[in-house]
Amino acid sequence: MDQLRTLVLVHEVGTALAAARSLGREQSSVQKQLDTLNRNFKQLCGEPLVVKQGRGKNVLFTDSGEAFVEIARNTLRDWLDGVHESRRLRGETITVGTTRFTLGFLANAGEHVAGEFAERGVDLRVTHLRTRELISALRTKQADLVCGSVLVGEQGENALADVDVLEWRRSGLSLVTNLSADQLPNRPMLASQLHSLPLVIPASGLISGFLRGWFGADYRERLDIAAEIDDVRYGFDLLRSELLHGCMIVTRGVGEAADDGRLPEGRGLRTVDLINDVGPKMHVLVGAFTRRGERQGYSADHPLNLLWRALELENAKWKSGEHRPAVAS
Repeated sequence: MDQLRTLVLVHEVGTALAAARSLGREQSSVQKQLDTLNRNFKQLCGEPLVVKQGRGKNVLFTDSGEAFVEIARNTLRDWLDGVHESRRLRGETITVGTTRFTLGFLANAGEHVAGEFAERGVDLRVTHLRTRELISALRTKQADLVCGSVLVGEQGENALADVDVLEWRRSGLSLVTNLSADQLPNRPMLASQLHSLPLVIPASGLISGFLRGWFGADYRERLDIAAEIDDVRYGFDLLRSELLHGCMIVTRGVGEAADDGRLPEGRGLRTVDLINDVGPKMHVLVGAFTRRGERQGYSADHPLNLLWRALELENAKWKSGEHRPAVAS
C-alpha cells in the first residue's frame, strides 16, 4: 500500500524529489520504492511503469504505468473506504453533514455528547452540504447523519422511503425584499402574482423544485428572473446593495430568521409570506435524516444513536419554546 501511495504521488507531483518532500522522506527512499515497483512490474508485464528523463525532469509514465496508476488510485480509495466503514461500524467515527442554516441544531445537540465522544475517542466529522446534496450524501455513505431541508410534494414522503426522519418543522416559502411597501404590501403574496416581480432565485435546489412544480420546467421563461444565485448570502448582499430591486425566494424559516434579526444578512430587508395558489401542494421538511433501519442495527451507545437522541432532545426543547437556534430552514 505504501508503494502504491508513493507511485500515485509521484504521478501527481512529477518527481521523486517532490514526492519525498510531500512525504517527509529522503529522495533515496522514494526512488528505491519506484525502482522496486519498476523491476517487478517489468518482470510481470514486460514494460516498466516509469522512465527516468534526467536530473530535474518529471518522471515519464509509460502507457502501462498510466493504467496502473489509475488501478493503484482506485485500490487505495477502496482500501481507505473499507477502513472508514470498519471504524464506523465499530462506533469509532461518525460523519455528519449539515447545511449552514441547520448547523445551530447540530451544535446544540453536540454539546450533549461531546464529553462521551471525547472520553471514548470517537472521531466526529462534520461536513458542509447544500440542500440538494443532503439525501444523496446518505445514500452514497458520504455521511451517516444529515441535517437540513428537503422538498416534499403531494406524494408525501415517498422520496424519503429509504431514510429515517426526525422532523423539526414543515413550512412553505417567503419573499425577502428591498421593495417599498407601496410596491409590495405587507401581506401574504400569492404565487400566481410572482410573474409581476423581479425575482432572485437559486440556480438549483429546493426553491427551483418548488418553481418547477408550480410553473413547469420552463418557469424561467414564465417569471421575471432578475438574478440567479448559488448562495443565499449572496442574494442578501445583492438586495442590500440595491444594485437591483426585487424579491429573493427563500424558505419560510430563513425568512423568519431574517425578519426577527437572527440572520444579520437580512438587516434592512422585509419578509413577506408566499402562498401557493397555482400548483401541487409542496412543503419544506426540515429535520435530521439517517439511512433507514441503520440505527436499529447498532447498540444503544453507538455514536449514531447517541447523537440522534441528542437531536431529539434539542427538537423537543425547540418545539416547547425553551430555546431557538440561530436559524431554522
